[in-house]
Amino acid sequence: MKRFANLLVAGGVVLGLALASATANAQSATPTPAAVAAAKELLELKKAAGMYASIVPNIVQRTKDVLVQSNLNYQKDLNEVAIKVAKDLAGSEKAVGEEMAKIYATDFTEKELKDLVAFYKTPLGAKLLEREPHTIQSSLAAMNKWAQSFSETVNGKFRAEMRARGKQI
Repeated sequence: MKRFANLLVAGGVVLGLALASATANAQSATPTPAAVAAAKELLELKKAAGMYASIVPNIVQRTKDVLVQSNLNYQKDLNEVAIKVAKDLAGSEKAVGEEMAKIYATDFTEKELKDLVAFYKTPLGAKLLEREPHTIQSSLAAMNKWAQSFSETVNGKFRAEMRARGKQI
């Protein structure tokens, strides 16, 4: 039985290494410009820019806050500089979108990306785009509710087992 378990572990390690190698090879390939373009279209349909739209002002604000902590007497100047820096760097967040497109174009083939774009343009795909944020939010809420309830069950089991051992916790 122990030998069988060792074979299973060894097989799992070999499978894991093979999958890691395949993933690394797929990710090291340079995506084609057409694949990147399809990925950009997909990300546009998915309104991905909304995820990182406020990244520049947020980073400027955090940086200003850190600088103000150690330079309280420059607070007025730092507030003014923050506005200028945010204005000067507006649009820099587009680099995030470029990187996301490259990642999608590396993880999916050009055909797969075009198929996804075509799907999201169908009525069902459009509905998925519209409803998915709500569905994910509701799913996370349900998962958290279940986890809370299950945690109480686990806690009860621990307490019962400890009582059975004559120990109150």
